[in-house]
Amino acid sequence: MEIHCVFIATFMLILHLVQAQDPTGFINVDCGLPPRESPYNALPTGLEYTSDAGLVNSGRLSRIAKGFEPDYTKPNLTLRYFPDGVRNCYNFNVTRDTNYLIKATFVYGNYDGLNVDPNFDLYLGPNLWTTVSSSETVEEIIHLTKSNSLQVCLVKKETTIPFINILELRPLRKNMYPDDIYDREWNTLFLEKSWAQVTTTLNVNATSEYELPQAVMSTGATPLNDKETLNVTWTVKSPTTMLYTYVHFTELQTLRANDTREFSVTLNEKNSYGPYSPIPLKTKTELVKMPDQCDGGTCLLQLLKTSKSTLPPLLNAIEAYAVIDFPQMDTNEDDVAGIKNVQDAYGLSKISWQGDPCVSKQFLWEGLNCINSDMSSPPTITYLDLSASGLSGIITHAIQNLTHLEILDLSNNNLTGEVPEFLADIKSLHVIVLSGNNLSGSVPPSLLQKKGLMLHVDNNPNLLCTTRSCVKKGHTKKSIIVPVVASIASLAVLIGAFVLFIVLRKKKASKVEGPQTSYMQASNGRPSQPAIMTKNRRFNYSEVVTMTNNFQRVLGKGGFGIVYHGFVNGTEQVAVKKLSHSSSQGYKQFKAEVELLLRIHHKNLVCLVGYCDEGQNLALIYEYMANGDLKEHISGTRNRFILNWGTRLKIVIESAQGLEYLHNGCKPPMVHRDVKTTNILLNEHFEAKLADFGLSRSFPIGETHVSTVVAGTPGYLDPEYYRTNWLTEKSDVYSFGIVLLEIITNRSVIDQTREKPHIAEWVGLMLTKGDITSIMDPSLNGDYMILVLFGKLLN
Repeated sequence: MEIHCVFIATFMLILHLVQAQDPTGFINVDCGLPPRESPYNALPTGLEYTSDAGLVNSGRLSRIAKGFEPDYTKPNLTLRYFPDGVRNCYNFNVTRDTNYLIKATFVYGNYDGLNVDPNFDLYLGPNLWTTVSSSETVEEIIHLTKSNSLQVCLVKKETTIPFINILELRPLRKNMYPDDIYDREWNTLFLEKSWAQVTTTLNVNATSEYELPQAVMSTGATPLNDKETLNVTWTVKSPTTMLYTYVHFTELQTLRANDTREFSVTLNEKNSYGPYSPIPLKTKTELVKMPDQCDGGTCLLQLLKTSKSTLPPLLNAIEAYAVIDFPQMDTNEDDVAGIKNVQDAYGLSKISWQGDPCVSKQFLWEGLNCINSDMSSPPTITYLDLSASGLSGIITHAIQNLTHLEILDLSNNNLTGEVPEFLADIKSLHVIVLSGNNLSGSVPPSLLQKKGLMLHVDNNPNLLCTTRSCVKKGHTKKSIIVPVVASIASLAVLIGAFVLFIVLRKKKASKVEGPQTSYMQASNGRPSQPAIMTKNRRFNYSEVVTMTNNFQRVLGKGGFGIVYHGFVNGTEQVAVKKLSHSSSQGYKQFKAEVELLLRIHHKNLVCLVGYCDEGQNLALIYEYMANGDLKEHISGTRNRFILNWGTRLKIVIESAQGLEYLHNGCKPPMVHRDVKTTNILLNEHFEAKLADFGLSRSFPIGETHVSTVVAGTPGYLDPEYYRTNWLTEKSDVYSFGIVLLEIITNRSVIDQTREKPHIAEWVGLMLTKGDITSIMDPSLNGDYMILVLFGKLLN
């Protein structure tokens, strides 16, 4: 799965409105406009708008109520609404790897006479863009295209019917946010009573990487009272929204010899920048490099005059961009093209066949199944069921473009012609069902000879077979699924055995670079603690404060303290774990974790960037793991996306490799002692890494155990370790087994409401009862079944 960010643009300009100048490459769609009235030039921009006919295959045309028409002009007057289906999509041809400003306009205008505000979702491809819940809404987003096609989808979520009036696409220069030549709309921010307007007729030099229009920068505002601050407020939909803010200045007045204009900029009363002195008739931009939240969803920008300034602050324009994570990748581009060619070849008009074929999961096209085994890779189409779909003609060559297809069912149609030989060339194809058609000729030898292929061609009276019997009576879709049910019972056992093999296998210990000879002396008040050996960077507390922007953004909390987001050198993202003064873990575990991470390095262990040990201020600085911990993603509490089965298996293997390194790659061997789903972190590519080594212990080479006080998390603790106080590698293996059960079941480790509170006992009970399906995480929607089936076929 790919993780990327897009920006919703909120533009604010002091005292000016700029119109479009250069429409090159623009796509302007008047949704609901009858084709006979298309195209036309809209006023006052002069841009050409066309009908949406041909861009969408569903919906009905309408128009806002006559009582609202005097308040609007074209193209706001017409609309298309979608009473049928859940997801309805517009399809655009775009240029790959291009930033587009996409603007969607919704004017309800009581078109249906119900006088009910809308409430529906707007998607960009497979990802949620926003929710439309107002009678008049304009949404803007900047999106980098990954293919030559783009879908904008309206999704019904309650009883109200989705509708849309205008869709506009603007191609942008690479690495540029939009400006007016791309039809960026600058909205007038009306003068407050306490503001004075400032303008100039002189030429303003707006040349910069932002290329602001001169008309924007030739206007501005200052406080009437030169002792007052200049305040600008705006709101965001969610108080957790992260914002990037651009503030633009230029001096518009001719200053006298003894005049000085200098001010600082404060965002949300906590981040201060400057001081600034605007340059006469030349643009200067301040970019807030770190995203910021607005308390309660209300953002406040303040310009404050400095003590040496004789003139009040001056503001020309500001822009604010809200960051959105788009976690779901589009379906494989070749598969999308292939399935659309199949759709065109047979004239299929299924209402669900709109938008992305595979994602989001709830919008999966009818008759398809998809696999996304690696979240850093696009989903692929693995199953196509067009049985009883009224197909006629030959088996289309478009199917051969579905190169990841594993099961193909074209049964019970009116297909004619020969069985095509190209089906044998689809390497992944292992089940073909062509029963109940009017196919003729002979089955190609390449299909008959293909190893592991299950071929069903019965009830084709004119079809001949050669070299082997290919007419398999009584083989229906039920026979395809039979191996699945028989295999689920052993699924957890197979996974457990596989992972235990990885964890417990013995291999030559990796060479570990010995510790360096520099030392970190124990801080005041801790003379009894040995020095910490180090070769990583030691930060002082002031640097930690700076890198976290005064501990602004909280990533999480634990027994050690609070974890904050930060930047090292202004660019490298890090997670800063700051010891709470009330922490029960204290310096001993801080020291243990630093020393461990300074001498071990593995791709599946979280890397230590540095540490702070200054008086009572203790902090650990780790590499930033953008996707948080495994627990959040299994449960879906982090976002709407649930980890699929393939990704879970990948995380299992990577976590096991990290654990195996601790047990067998370290000298002396290490036992983690706190293996659990919250201590398995995921980076931006959903690669898994073990974290939190404060409880880890080593034991001498050759020894089988070490005696120690029991420590760890209830539910994950090895009963043998709990009983004997003997710590061994098997203690981690037991905990990891509990993690496996969490991954498989998505159940709490301990739940007092269950017949068996502990997850291991509950799973055992369910297996005894033969109730296999209740063990599996229901959010997987049965995807693990298909994987087991494929595994059996491949074998």
